[in-house]
Amino acid sequence: MRHRRKGRTLGRNPSHQRAMLRNLASALMLTERDAEFDDNQPKVKGRIVTTISKAKEVRPLVEKCITIARRSLAAEEAAAEHATSAERGSQEWKSWRTSDSWNAWNQAMAPSVAARRRCLKLIGDKQAVGILFDEIAPRFVDRPGGYTRIVRLAQPRLGDSGTQAILEFVGVRDRKIEESQKPSFEDSTAETEDEETAAEEEGTQDESGEQVSAEKAPADDAGVGETGAADDGAGDTDAGEEKK
Repeated sequence: MRHRRKGRTLGRNPSHQRAMLRNLASALMLTERDAEFDDNQPKVKGRIVTTISKAKEVRPLVEKCITIARRSLAAEEAAAEHATSAERGSQEWKSWRTSDSWNAWNQAMAPSVAARRRCLKLIGDKQAVGILFDEIAPRFVDRPGGYTRIVRLAQPRLGDSGTQAILEFVGVRDRKIEESQKPSFEDSTAETEDEETAAEEEGTQDESGEQVSAEKAPADDAGVGETGAADDGAGDTDAGEEKK
């Protein structure tokens, strides 16, 4: 019976469970390293594939470490005001090391050093802790939690048909929802008014064209009548001459 027992045993004793969770957490953080010339470079940065039970169990540990690192960024920013850019071991660096600026830097940097040591105790990998504080934590400086996501995979694991899942950092491959543009009623009203004005102008032109054609029609009829009358008069004249 597992009464009063928190979490998943995953078929391991407590020490084996802690070691497994540390390895999973450090593996997720080490995927963010610069592995251009590494033979064992990750396929996708910021992502590991494991069983869904392990992913759900290691997720709180990863987010706890990120929260610790994110809260230490303020101390690092305060300590940067008293830091020096001189090379370590140079005369300028030695003079800074014995000055009051170093004491101020040391006092301001103490919370960040304590946070690094705490994360090192939780994870157990110095390289992973360095990546956590230098690359991962600044990415989530304005995010108060929810740094990772779990995506269930449809294809089970070969061998034991275990349900697989992806554990990855958020913010890199997020789906961005584009908002549709709101209709502008002013523009549509202006377009409608322009269309109405154009239609009215076309109607006015048509009416004026009809009036001009109507005026031309009676004039043409009158011209035709005059021509017919002239022809009739000419015919009468010819008939009179023949009688004579």
